[in-house]
Amino acid sequence: MSKKRILCFGDSLTWGYDPDKRTRFPEDSRWPMVMQDILGDGYTVIEEGQNGRTIATDDPAEGEKNGLKYIGPCLESHSPLDAVIVMLGSNDCKRKFAYSSMDIAGEMQIMLEKIQSYNRFRCDNSFKVILVSPPHISEAIKDSWLGDSFGYENATKLSRELPEWYALLADKYDCTFFDASKHVAASDSDGCHMDAENQRKLGKLLAEQVTGVFRV
Repeated sequence: MSKKRILCFGDSLTWGYDPDKRTRFPEDSRWPMVMQDILGDGYTVIEEGQNGRTIATDDPAEGEKNGLKYIGPCLESHSPLDAVIVMLGSNDCKRKFAYSSMDIAGEMQIMLEKIQSYNRFRCDNSFKVILVSPPHISEAIKDSWLGDSFGYENATKLSRELPEWYALLADKYDCTFFDASKHVAASDSDGCHMDAENQRKLGKLLAEQVTGVFRV
């Protein structure tokens, strides 16, 4: 029996950014690899996190971060897939983009249309999609090195509004929805990234989500 292949598509929260050391967590503290360990040998978990990745916005200040431009090649290069987990939106809260939460949801709608179109027309609806609303940006970002970039007051507001929008999109585009903000939190070190404990907790919770979609 072939292994089930799970693609984890996200930003620095998926890459495993350590808010204290500003480096990458080791595998045992990155949620996709924690999930891999829990799911076991019957699964192959593919890490596709990129620091600074947006949903669908070009960022001239940070380089090639547009997730919408990369998701098509990414799906193709990692095929066949059995599930795709998407967790994006935090970087879209940055001040320079001046988005509303509805704007960010609009980006995610285009992303899901592209993923599900590929799933339907190229893969005969062979993979499941899990849409994850990321942990909230917290007030701690105000005093961190990220505070100026995010324009902390609006960023915290936007991130708190995303779960409601994402839940609607998940229903519309036949995705499983998971609100990470109800279970894990950003570290006080920078108000954006998860510490190792929360990374491991998210990996365990998403492992449950993955096994759940295959029981349906």
